[in-house]
Amino acid sequence: MRKILIIGASVLQLPAILKAKEMGFYVGVVDYNPQAIGIKHADVFFNVSTIDTEGILETAKSFQPEGIMTLATDMPMRSIAAVTRKLNLPGISMESAVKATDKGEMIQAFKEYGVDVPWFFIVKNQDELEAVSEKITYPCIVKPVDNAGSRGVILINEQPELKDAYKYSKEHSQNGAVIIEEYMTGNEVSVEAMAVNGEIHILAITDKITTGPPHFVEMGHSQPSQLPETVQQKVKTLTVKAMQALGINNGPAHVEIMVTPNGPKMIELGARMGGDNITTHLVPLSTGIDMVKATIELAVGEIPDLTPKISRGSAIRYMKVQPGIIQKITGMEEAEKIAGVKEIVFTKSVGETATQIQSSTDRVGYVVVQSSNSENSITICELAKNKISIVTV
Repeated sequence: MRKILIIGASVLQLPAILKAKEMGFYVGVVDYNPQAIGIKHADVFFNVSTIDTEGILETAKSFQPEGIMTLATDMPMRSIAAVTRKLNLPGISMESAVKATDKGEMIQAFKEYGVDVPWFFIVKNQDELEAVSEKITYPCIVKPVDNAGSRGVILINEQPELKDAYKYSKEHSQNGAVIIEEYMTGNEVSVEAMAVNGEIHILAITDKITTGPPHFVEMGHSQPSQLPETVQQKVKTLTVKAMQALGINNGPAHVEIMVTPNGPKMIELGARMGGDNITTHLVPLSTGIDMVKATIELAVGEIPDLTPKISRGSAIRYMKVQPGIIQKITGMEEAEKIAGVKEIVFTKSVGETATQIQSSTDRVGYVVVQSSNSENSITICELAKNKISIVTV
């Protein structure tokens, strides 16, 4: 039987686990958490951390899969690259994996390749912070080089805020380094793309909304993009150049770009499928492309079908509530009856605590919609979301 190893067994990896089973694979999953939701859907579980490169390499040697993958998390890409190199499996190189998981290495690679990026400083300690402090202009963004989900990201408006902002971001950095960079304004988009034997396919451009400053947590996405075609073409060109800069020749990419008044500039790139239900839900709802299936096929050396099957609109909106203990959730049944609503999910339940939204893990739920175009999908999303009442005290 064909075997595939999926790194991670959390809810983020669940679509990949289920799809691989549907495709007839014998599925092994790796996770440090023996209670992870995806374990019961897999065939075999390995209790190893997703960032334990040596542990995953030994697991893969024992399991002998045809391919190895993860869905929407960055750091396991280094473990995956180590396995693909050692076992001669399809995937990106270790050099590409490092550049795609360390924002410092990433932005330097972009700059060297001529990819448009904001100004930046990489700071590893207090002495380096003091050395660049007089060169920084405000407002600016401070963020860890190796975290995701907006963890440790903060906007600062003036020099007296720098010390505390640096400390906050450093606490969320696994290797202690942070990036201080230009605060870009404009329309933020993400691009879902796949490289197949060096040829880069753009599958979708996603418009997004965030909480804004100071943490910029993503609260909504919609496809297709409503940006003018001329701008979208520039976004696509930048995406291709960014993937080439990191050497991504085979595999998916989730590319985040800010369309500034001076043109598109890179924010960052993940050498994996996008999270926030963009690739698992929005891409298939708007294009008919099964990106999870395509990623699995690439991981085992097959050529996926990336031809769009439909041209529709899709959107997701995340719910925001007053901080406190959740007492009651009502209105879900009424919201589900609205035409176009595909899914309503709560990530926190009655009795749990809702907090201020400082990262993606603080969101309490979401609504996914499909309609004739992105504008209608957004309207339906907001309508459904407004039917739902979440009471906190």
